[in-house]
Amino acid sequence: MQEPQLVQRYFSDIAGRYDLANRLLSGGIDVFWRRATVRRVARHRPEQVLDVATGSGDLMLELEKRLPEASVIGTDFCLPMLQQARAKGLEHLLLADGMRLPFAAGRFDALTIAFGLRNMESYPGAAAEFRRVLRPGGRLFVLDFSMPTGVFSKPYRVYLHRVLPKFAGWLTGKPEAYEYLGDSIESFPNGDKMCDLLRKAGFSEAHAKPMTLGIVSLYEAVN
Repeated sequence: MQEPQLVQRYFSDIAGRYDLANRLLSGGIDVFWRRATVRRVARHRPEQVLDVATGSGDLMLELEKRLPEASVIGTDFCLPMLQQARAKGLEHLLLADGMRLPFAAGRFDALTIAFGLRNMESYPGAAAEFRRVLRPGGRLFVLDFSMPTGVFSKPYRVYLHRVLPKFAGWLTGKPEAYEYLGDSIESFPNGDKMCDLLRKAGFSEAHAKPMTLGIVSLYEAVN
């Protein structure tokens, strides 16, 4: 759980180079992660979709492309990131805090959040708010970083805490934002812990799908 003002400042500082940093640091595989998420969403044919912490809009773009008949709304509490999304042609964007969403209860069929829950001030509080705006039977999709296990875990930690902050710091001029990234990934509940958190918030059928050796995980749960 994070300090909102600090998170907001970090993302405001790196907004202009956020997408470039993502592509280089992930080797472009972040595109695959988002597409895999949207394929899961599309299986349920939602008509009303909310993308929380939409950031620069990459997941929202995929949602609109894959679900042309659906109404898709994106929210973020960082204006410079929303400006990046608008520059890509996205229109249905709203400046809003994911902890206090300005929507009526039960409005959405699906809610997505990619690499955003980890930055919230309260994970259980955010999950409860997501439940509130989802209709009964609506689905939550959380895509976020997780920690790999086994032989890959040690070299990944070296990359996360030593290589990534230096390279991303050089690229964006804001190394502290990527030092925060590594720390936030380490402390973020993943796998069974995240599924338990979602169940305690009232979701059912919560399950995790690790991808790319466990670097990221996609969580799906039913309201």
